[in-house]
Amino acid sequence: MGARQKDVEAGLRDQTNLLPKRELILLFSTLAASLLVCFIDQNGIGVLLPSIAKDIDAENTISWAGTSSLIANTVFQVLYGRLSDLFGRKLVYVSALALLSISDLLCGLAVNSTMLYVFRGLAGVAGGGITSLSMMIVSDVVTLEQRGKYQGILGAMVGTGNLVGPLLGAAFVQHSTWRGLFWFICPVAAICCIINWFMVPATVPSEDFKGNVKKIDFYGVFTGSVATILILIPISGGGSYFEWDSPMCISMLTIGGVFAVAFIIVEWKVSSLPMMPLSLFKNIPVAVMILQNFFYGATYYAYLYYLPIYYQNVRNWTPLISAVLTIPIVFFQSFASIISGLYISHYKRYGEVIWAGFVIWTIGSSLTTLFSRTLPIAAIVVISSLNGIGVGFVFQPTLVAMQAHCTKAQRAVVISNRNFLRSLGGAFGLAISAAVLQNTLKANLPAKYKDLARSTYSTPDYSRYDAADSDAIHDAYARASRAVFITLAPFIALCLFGCFLVKDRGLARPDEVGQPTLAESQVQSQQSVSRDGEEEKDCASFMAVPAPVEDENEDKETIRERDEIEEKDEAEENGEGEKKKGEAVKI
Repeated sequence: MGARQKDVEAGLRDQTNLLPKRELILLFSTLAASLLVCFIDQNGIGVLLPSIAKDIDAENTISWAGTSSLIANTVFQVLYGRLSDLFGRKLVYVSALALLSISDLLCGLAVNSTMLYVFRGLAGVAGGGITSLSMMIVSDVVTLEQRGKYQGILGAMVGTGNLVGPLLGAAFVQHSTWRGLFWFICPVAAICCIINWFMVPATVPSEDFKGNVKKIDFYGVFTGSVATILILIPISGGGSYFEWDSPMCISMLTIGGVFAVAFIIVEWKVSSLPMMPLSLFKNIPVAVMILQNFFYGATYYAYLYYLPIYYQNVRNWTPLISAVLTIPIVFFQSFASIISGLYISHYKRYGEVIWAGFVIWTIGSSLTTLFSRTLPIAAIVVISSLNGIGVGFVFQPTLVAMQAHCTKAQRAVVISNRNFLRSLGGAFGLAISAAVLQNTLKANLPAKYKDLARSTYSTPDYSRYDAADSDAIHDAYARASRAVFITLAPFIALCLFGCFLVKDRGLARPDEVGQPTLAESQVQSQQSVSRDGEEEKDCASFMAVPAPVEDENEDKETIRERDEIEEKDEAEENGEGEKKKGEAVKI
């Protein structure tokens, strides 16, 4: 980390504010509800697409309703960390909720495809903020030792939203209109926005608004956004809307690659407060876990899209049965997320949880390659359950582990960059899976049905074919689906191998221990909190207040001691200490 960046980060206001139990439960309930609404919005639209396409005459482009949201979500994920550092978590968070409410209202009023895609993009921007800020706020109001428990429950809300969204969308399509889902989410998101305005602790910015605007990494925002958009558009539409070797695809990937290089240079040499500090990647455990997020994001999002394709195109099951078969993976993801969080908070360890998660997920992803035309449904349920347990043991515990390996000043950017890389991995996973599916279909479909390979997500109308042709098409989709699952399995194995490069350092952080909240400072004369590690005995004994107070008169010796602790921490993480040379690293 450069001296200039460290100085700017040191000037950011500490937003830690440990809350009493009663107020913490109230705040956490609103955060969980907001996250649930966000994922209902993200995942409920899938079942609406056929009805929307027919209603607004967009059969050939309707998948961009999901693609625009994914691209916008990914682009803005990386920005939210620094925005919340500068302007406070509360303002940025409620703004994202307000944007979700407005964008869903506009989606429900859309009368053509262009309007819908633009408004879904706005919803994606909002969703990225709600996802990242929920986790940041939890990190501010509870200690690292208790963080696993609460973030595990947030992980369960993600799984619940993945299940409830499609079911709720299907209910509106069947009994009302596709617009009803958006009109339902609009007031619910608005209510969450209002409640969170009163519940989320406020933070006074370290500078005035104009001063904070000057600190925004505008060059990074521009180069990073252009790079992400120009890379994600071709990998999302390549093979569907245009060929991979088309001039449009090649030019966008080339220009996007140039801007990606420019983004790295800006973050490295130009920005004083970068959105993606490259110092994160010098920290070996954090860098490894960021890469793990990329690879398991690729696998997880591909499963969400391509397991239903297997159920419907290979097994010829109805969409309802396909939705029911997503219950095992979602239920066990939610269950394992809660259990893993409780374990981490109780035992103050995360290593064995992450190990167990990647081992179970590696087994599950390997067994998924056995999916065929005749595999018993009981076996599918068991294998999906294994995958769900693996996901639940990995998603939130890796976030807790990353925070244990970074300084408090890096907390927000770690969360935003972790979510950004996971979403980016999801986009790449979908693109790779689409290419594998299409190429395998082209190689195995009867010559007169090769055109079926052009549309990745379409379901063949088997009633149009005779028995022999129908059987051949089923076999082609079976081989194609299996090829996708074979492609994805090594990604989780790579994540498992990465566990050898991460050491479980526990949950005690020298830069988080002994930091008083405003309420504590008010009773400082009755109870002192030591800087070197005394854990707070009872947060519930303190009053809740909007924001922490910094000691403006902190002497230079204390600042120097704190900086030495952080530098020693970074040296240990980077493997620079003499005691760490040659030592095998493992969780």
